[in-house]
This record gives sequence, C-alpha cells and structure tokens, in this order.
Amino acid sequence: MTQNPEKNWFGNRSVSPDEKTGLVRGVFDSVAERYDLMNDLMSMGVHRKWKADFIRMIRPKPGLNYLDVAGGTGDIAFKIKKKIDKKTEATPNAPPTQITLLDLTYDMLSVGRDRAMDLGHGNDFNWICGNAETLPLHDNSQDVYTISFGLRNVTHIDTALAEAYRVLKPGGRFYCLEFSHVNVPVIDKIYNVYSDTLIPRLGEKVAQDRESYQYLVESIRKFPTQSQLLKRMQKIGFKHTNVENFTFGVVAVHRGIKP
Repeated sequence: MTQNPEKNWFGNRSVSPDEKTGLVRGVFDSVAERYDLMNDLMSMGVHRKWKADFIRMIRPKPGLNYLDVAGGTGDIAFKIKKKIDKKTEATPNAPPTQITLLDLTYDMLSVGRDRAMDLGHGNDFNWICGNAETLPLHDNSQDVYTISFGLRNVTHIDTALAEAYRVLKPGGRFYCLEFSHVNVPVIDKIYNVYSDTLIPRLGEKVAQDRESYQYLVESIRKFPTQSQLLKRMQKIGFKHTNVENFTFGVVAVHRGIKP
C-alpha cells in the first residue's frame, strides 16, 4: 500500500500536500463558530450518542495523560474530564490527570477555550495549536490518544498514525472516531443521497458556507475503509487493533495499543 495516498486530495480536488493543509485549515477557520450546531443538524443529534459510546470505550480514569487531537471545540476532552471528575470524587487522593487538546487552527481552539471558561474549567486543560503530523510532545509521554472526526482531514494519515504511536507510552491506547463507509445495501444509497444533497444545503443555510461542507462530504468518501485503516495502523506497529461500526458504518471507532 502506498504511504499517505490521500496527500494530494482535498475532497475531489487534486492539490499539493502543502495546499491541502492550508485548505483544511481554511475550512475549519470558516466553520468554527457553528461547528457544534452543524454537527447536531447534520447527524440529527446522533453524534452525541456516538461520542458518548466513544467515551465509554475509552473508560477514562484519573492519573493518566490524555491527548485529544483535532479536539479544538473541546467536546471529547470535556467528556473525558467529566468522567474522571466523578471517579476522583470517590477517590480524593487519586493521582493528577493531564488532558491536552491539540488542533490545527486557532479559531477552533478559541471556541474550545471559551466553552471551557463557561464551564469553569479555564485552567484544567493544555491547549496546543499544532499539526497531528508533527506533535510537539515527547516520545512515550501519553497514556491515551484520541482523535474524533479529525483523521480524515489530515494530509498524511500514515504520518499522523506514526506520531500517535511515537508519543504513546508502551501500553498506551489509540482511539479514532471517524466517519466511515456504510456497507449495508440500500442504506448506503440512502446515506449517499442524504450526504450529497442535505449536508451542503445545511452548510449554505446555517453556516453560510456550502463549499466547506461539500468538502466534508467528499473527504468522507476519500477516507480509507474500515479494513484499510486497520491495516495501516498495524503497519505502523499498533497491536490488538479492532474496529467497531456505529449506525451501519456511518462512523467507526478504530482502536489499537502500542506494545
């Protein structure tokens, strides 16, 4: 398998890798303020259940270092902290926990920081503007790596997977929640019609940005299938890899452990 085959594709457009990174940054700068609202509308609220199930799979507990990549609005990190806080109440002497959010754009991080302040958690997270392909973190420093609806936007997926592997400690866990590929006849056709027609229209009406949401639809189609991504994780070195589909494969969770 060719490494990083998606590096020259921005949706259906052929671009250079440098162009792709800049274009992706532009998409999320554009949609940051209405990102969560659009997620509700596009998924009819189901993304909340997907994320709740994702957190249950992670099983957050105190005393670990968590890294949430492409986590600018804070959705996953806040849920991780909420679970940890409940467990910490029951064990007051629990070791400290560190939660770091990294995102490619300042605008997305700004939304997350504002939300954290509103929740009274302004100083409870580390915020980093950076690229998933060049994580500014030490080797073997993180216990859990999460990325939610972000991996398909990375220019070099294999490079990002290798970086995840590098920063995880031995025994560290990798979790990726991402739009994937429906493999149920009839349902796949319904889903494709919905994606092609409703999502760009919602982007145009609600976020005043049809183009960005057209890209998001195209990026899902270009993303590796469930089995392809598993093989790419295994090639990097992850062990005990598996995938679980949600909603017929509309989204999937890929998991792996660094030995």
